[in-house]
Amino acid sequence: MENRVVITGLGVISPIGIGKENFWSALIAGKSGIGRITRFDPAEHPCQIAGEVNDFNPDDFIDKKESKRMDRYTQMAVAAAHLAVDDAALDMDAVDRNRVGVFIGAGIGGMDTLHNQYQRLFEKGPTRISPFFIPMMIANMAAGQVAIDFKVHGPSSCIVTACASGTDCIGDALRVVQRGDADIMIAGGAEAAISPAGVAGFATMKALCFDHNDDPTHASRPFDKNRSGFVMGEGAGLVILENLEHAQQRGAHIYAELSGYARVADAYHITSPAPHGEFQGMCMQRALDDANLTPELIDYINAHGTSTHLNDACETEAIKTVFGDHAYKLAVSSIKSMTGHLLGAAGGIECISTALTIERGIIPPTINYETQDEGLDLDYVPNKAREAKVDKALSNSFGFGGQNACIALERFVD
Repeated sequence: MENRVVITGLGVISPIGIGKENFWSALIAGKSGIGRITRFDPAEHPCQIAGEVNDFNPDDFIDKKESKRMDRYTQMAVAAAHLAVDDAALDMDAVDRNRVGVFIGAGIGGMDTLHNQYQRLFEKGPTRISPFFIPMMIANMAAGQVAIDFKVHGPSSCIVTACASGTDCIGDALRVVQRGDADIMIAGGAEAAISPAGVAGFATMKALCFDHNDDPTHASRPFDKNRSGFVMGEGAGLVILENLEHAQQRGAHIYAELSGYARVADAYHITSPAPHGEFQGMCMQRALDDANLTPELIDYINAHGTSTHLNDACETEAIKTVFGDHAYKLAVSSIKSMTGHLLGAAGGIECISTALTIERGIIPPTINYETQDEGLDLDYVPNKAREAKVDKALSNSFGFGGQNACIALERFVD
């Protein structure tokens, strides 16, 4: 018999707030975290805006010497892990560290480090490259550093599935606890790719929003007819997943139960979703099946909702295919309207948002929703948060390469 798995801790570093309460307050207030890029001079770039975490100081969480040996995405992951562990009231000296694992995904990894070290190579030569270049850059180092920091020896891994990375890590961590390979997993995603090369790369693909450089807070507008591309964000979102019995024995606070997970591949195109969202729908249906839920039981979907023409249309069509008439009765919202798209970290912060929605009975809005697009006619919770009892919800993440992931969360009932 599989173990039941619950969420007992939340750690978030985001463009709209650090820590769950700051993050949540901004979400339900409909606050945008998008502004002009400050990490470099974006004047020559067609897209000059992003969701930066401007108030993040790694020294608040990490020893200065160690921090200097980490890329920004790893610093954010370690910080989010500390917030999650503290939120879960986990005493690492009181648990079996051999049964605590870490799964942290990244879509890209150490983009900042890669950019800086290549600059140094070209300007100063190969002997001036940092000896920490490789361990700072590689995508699994966030998981590695968190495991080192907490001295935990359970399964440790990084899943790189583009924008589905964080959700895939949470889903795979669910499996680890379900089958009894660990009692506790620290899981989610981290990303910090707001660099000259990162922004330029997505811009040349025509994926980013170009037409709101002078009005950044209105740039990310999922499901709106006038959406014109996504806005990059950065940050980290990690959850503590715990065997229910273990959580109850230590009197842990339970936010929600994680009851289902699925991932499927479009096998269609390197960046575009398959037409009509066929495999996004398959992913949602399989997550429902895994959780033993029928579509009409779902109250809310935390949508991938990137503010790109293809994603929002395909995701909407997929929801209609899976949920039928019930698609018009459930709420669908995208917090990317406020945070921007955190790439590999998106699934992590969106899982946190969904867990808080279930616990607190408030659905975050999709801000900047002004004009209905043809065929995009679901309840996107436009512009204002809504009080509503949410017992069961899905959180979607869809990535380049046709990577689709979906998790099911439920109100915990003993």
